[in-house]
Amino acid sequence: MKRNVLFSRCDGPGLEHLRLFEQNGEIIADSLLIAIEEDTAFRAHYTIRCDATWYVRAVSLELLDHPARQLHLLADGTGQWHTANGTPLPSLSGCIDVDITVTPFTNTLPIRRLHLMPGQATEITVVYFSLPELQFQPVRQRYTCLSTSARGNMYKYEGLESGFTAELQTDHDGLILDYPDLWRRVWSERDEER
Repeated sequence: MKRNVLFSRCDGPGLEHLRLFEQNGEIIADSLLIAIEEDTAFRAHYTIRCDATWYVRAVSLELLDHPARQLHLLADGTGQWHTANGTPLPSLSGCIDVDITVTPFTNTLPIRRLHLMPGQATEITVVYFSLPELQFQPVRQRYTCLSTSARGNMYKYEGLESGFTAELQTDHDGLILDYPDLWRRVWSERDEER
């Protein structure tokens, strides 16, 4: 797998350039974001490393504005997290996936990992990262596979604490095509849907 994708915000200025590739048995998402959240413009870089079965093993976030701020967390793939220097993070126990507030890509992680069939639903707990605050907390979510087709798949996303729901259209790699009113894919290096 090697994908090069651009997403554009629908609800205001914002752009993401995502590179998704496999290397040495890992799936790596490397991305640059330019966005505005609550009247604050910011630039950010993130890297998410997963094992070959889409279990998150490392997350790095960096705000590129002055002064630059960084965050690096590691996971064992079974729901245990710690900082880069080895400090355990028991508040994140049980979190397998991550959700970064200003990117549609992190929806791909549970979609690929869970392999849901139409009609199946699963509740998960994710590490939710808010930008530009660079803070994190556990959050409960539910994904339901609504349909699969030759052109792609539809999933229902539910934020169980927030009450937010959305129907997400993806391609066969689980990458978002349309996240209604928030993000839309505007270009892909390998885009069978166009």
